[in-house]
Amino acid sequence: MAKNTTLTLAPKQPLGTRFVRAFKQNWQLYSLLVVPVGYLIIFRYIPMLGNVIALRHFTPGGSMFGDKWMSELGDGDLFYYFKRFMSDPTFWKIFKNTVFLGFETLIFTFPLPIIFALLLNEVTGVKFKKFVQTASYLPHFLSMVIISGMILQLTGTNGTFNNIIEALGGHKIIFFQDPKWFHPIYIISQAWQGLGWGAILYLAALTNIDPALYEAAVIDGANRWKQTLHVTIPGILPTIITLLVLNIGSFMAVGFEKVLLLQNPSIYSTADVISTYLYRLGIMSGSFSYAAAIGIFNSVIGLVLVLFSNWLSKKITNTSLW
Repeated sequence: MAKNTTLTLAPKQPLGTRFVRAFKQNWQLYSLLVVPVGYLIIFRYIPMLGNVIALRHFTPGGSMFGDKWMSELGDGDLFYYFKRFMSDPTFWKIFKNTVFLGFETLIFTFPLPIIFALLLNEVTGVKFKKFVQTASYLPHFLSMVIISGMILQLTGTNGTFNNIIEALGGHKIIFFQDPKWFHPIYIISQAWQGLGWGAILYLAALTNIDPALYEAAVIDGANRWKQTLHVTIPGILPTIITLLVLNIGSFMAVGFEKVLLLQNPSIYSTADVISTYLYRLGIMSGSFSYAAAIGIFNSVIGLVLVLFSNWLSKKITNTSLW
């Protein structure tokens, strides 16, 4: 007669013990995290401690965390700097510029890499496809100083664009003395610079789509357009949503380097954004506490946008970052 046997499970080990064992087995892989984690800690997390000066009175040469709390000075208002920019008409004008420029950039530049990736996916010539991909990637690797210099040369009084306008019988346009031209120039240059690089993730996502889905669509009588609409786009939708949420969260941080290099006082009415305003206010004018308060406000808006866009995406498409 067979004896009854019971299966006994080994007790679950503590999380720390399991981590130590995994680290010993795969320490080579964990070592690859040293540089990125160190970068995040040193350049991202530790500087956050400096945000406390938005609530303290900071003077150059004193404590890096400020000398005294604002509640200990004058009228004793801890949130003095926050109330100051809330009532500052200059700040709200710059805030409006930032929102408009960020929104326009998102609307016009975000769909272009998707369209470009879909078009490249239809190209059958391997050599031509590689050439187009390589040529479209190159602008991304150029220095922002070089990009800005090219833009200023092309749009200068005697630049290429004005020469073409004159050749067609028009009059020269002084682009960077007329505020209305800054947004179109910035958006077009952003689209050109990021088109190929932005398409990389979509091209990678396209390779993960099951070819059997296309075969089934052909059997059902779907042409290339319908295959793209009902197979390709749904296949890369998670990637689209992920990048859209990240772009929405960061569109308040409009490209600081390019805006700073292209702007001048004559076009501040449309070209001045929060990041460049903070640079002049904090670095050049020394108002570090005031600049920190505005920076915190800008970061909070970015966080709210990420959370809201992620929630909305999950609600509508059932796809989200978390």
